[in-house]
Amino acid sequence: MDALVITWRELLVVVILVLAVYVAEMLLFIRSGGQRPRIRLWQNKDTGGGASAREIRVLREEVGELRDELAEMRGELEVLKNIQVSGNSPYTQAIQMAREGSSAGEVAETCGISRGEAELIVAMHRGDAP
Repeated sequence: MDALVITWRELLVVVILVLAVYVAEMLLFIRSGGQRPRIRLWQNKDTGGGASAREIRVLREEVGELRDELAEMRGELEVLKNIQVSGNSPYTQAIQMAREGSSAGEVAETCGISRGEAELIVAMHRGDAP
């Protein structure tokens, strides 16, 4: 293959073209007043301004409600962890009742679980005394 050879004249033409494009951009920038169009994501497009005080208040109220819900869920999680650790879950109680010979109906009613769950537990743990 033939090697690509660039002469100093060709290089000079390329540099002049690049400078011409740069100068043209600068002239357009100066002509437009030197201001770039700025886009602010937090501005309301309808009003052209930032978020209104009402919107901020609503958002703060929603954040407060979410914090309250989160605190409530954390409390419920702690209760569930304590139940699981202490073995007081309805299923633990149902297994104990099944081992003692209780019927599926009694297990479902006492433990607050569905009849199908109670039947399964009784079938699996009947006569399974420790």
